[in-house]
Amino acid sequence: MSPTPESTRGPQPGPRIWQHPLVRRYFSLIHQDLRATYARNLSKWLLIAPIIGLTTGLTITAVAVIILDKVWPPVLRYYLHHHWAIIPSLTLAFAITGLIMQFLTPDPDEHSTEEIIRSYHEHEGKIDVRPFFPKIIAAITTVGFGGSAALEGPSIYGGGAIGSYLWTRLQRFGLKPRDRRIMLISGAAAGMAAVFRAPMTGLVFALEMPYKDDLAHEALLPSLIASVISYVTMAFFLGGNALFNFSSKTSFTGRDLVWSAVLGLMIGLIAMVYTITFRRARVFMVNWNVPHWTKLTLGGFLTGVCGWLFVTLFPGRLTPLGPNYDAVGEILARHHGTPELIFFGVMKLAATLFTLASGGVSAMFVPLFLTGGSFGTAFAQSIVHSHSAELYAAVGMAAFIAAGYKTPLAAVVFVAEATGGHAFIIPALIGAAVAYAISGESSASGDQRLHEGVRSVEIEFVPEIDRVVTHGSGTEPLGSTERKDDALQSFPVR
Repeated sequence: MSPTPESTRGPQPGPRIWQHPLVRRYFSLIHQDLRATYARNLSKWLLIAPIIGLTTGLTITAVAVIILDKVWPPVLRYYLHHHWAIIPSLTLAFAITGLIMQFLTPDPDEHSTEEIIRSYHEHEGKIDVRPFFPKIIAAITTVGFGGSAALEGPSIYGGGAIGSYLWTRLQRFGLKPRDRRIMLISGAAAGMAAVFRAPMTGLVFALEMPYKDDLAHEALLPSLIASVISYVTMAFFLGGNALFNFSSKTSFTGRDLVWSAVLGLMIGLIAMVYTITFRRARVFMVNWNVPHWTKLTLGGFLTGVCGWLFVTLFPGRLTPLGPNYDAVGEILARHHGTPELIFFGVMKLAATLFTLASGGVSAMFVPLFLTGGSFGTAFAQSIVHSHSAELYAAVGMAAFIAAGYKTPLAAVVFVAEATGGHAFIIPALIGAAVAYAISGESSASGDQRLHEGVRSVEIEFVPEIDRVVTHGSGTEPLGSTERKDDALQSFPVR
């Protein structure tokens, strides 16, 4: 038999350099470095986070249009011309909200920001989306008809629920169980970014929201992407101008910084008393053994009393009811006496307590913001005697949010983004830091926690500990880089 062509060939030249021991060794090291660098598989978020941001942006845009353009403006005009209608209208609207939550949701006391925080800590990011639309409708009847709250509640809840739901639909992209918490926070960030047209605020607030003293670090990248996409989506339909038009030309002096610290001290004490009172009232209402709609009917009546009392004593467009973003312009663009500003802040806090402690579907980010602005302006007029009322209004806003929600970074970023008052950042930082410190651990959210360390069951996954675990009859090195990273991502170490 004649030899085949293959058998007659001699040794063939080839890329023998790839077989050299040094080359193989160094390429192995490069492979290990790349694997460690991309262990978290960050590339998946480049696709998933924009989906969260787009979906949330479209949803929150629809909610904002319904409440801010269609429902609240005519309701506000009617209230301002017919003061007698405020109390019965709010009582009826809150009764409807209570009926919706009692009969169309599994737990009428679980909604808004609190549901997102509780899901993050206790349910690995899982949200029951079946009552999604009833809760959004309940938010519209709460806020749109004059409840002392705004859109941050339904926006944070809506975005978080969307992120959690999308986790069940995007499994093909290699999502892990711990990714659901990341998507929950990313959706919440996107909702906040859209409703306030402030992507950095959405990002920072969502990362600060679960904890009183730390950040949900693992959600940073996807939250950033989702916030930007959500903001762009909202801006496409409604424009991207700052939500509140402050002047950013005002400068500040060393004297202003000292007074900013004093204002932060005062507001920190007020916020501490208020949040403790609110939490006690909320616990009482949750434990009160009467139908949920009855609680909300009472809350609506008392909220209406606050609104009626204020507009009766101080006729005008300023009112402590509803989302009423125009109140910022009313406080700053027109002169209001110090008694009126202080009474507005007191009635806003009281109306917010009655609205939300009774079970109203929203959150108090904007009420605290408006109250801080009114107190800050009154402080500038009566104590500092300053012509820079906007500066002290901005400091008051940042201080109240920082103390009430334990989100000092988000408070300052929000003031910068939503007001356009970037010149106020340093005074706002000082006021927010002092208020945050002086208010201690008190928070409007009963589900916020101090940051947890690594749980004992997860200690074996810390990369620095080179351990060996037994599997069946043999032993093998503990897990992979991916498994170790899962432990760190789920349980961040401070």
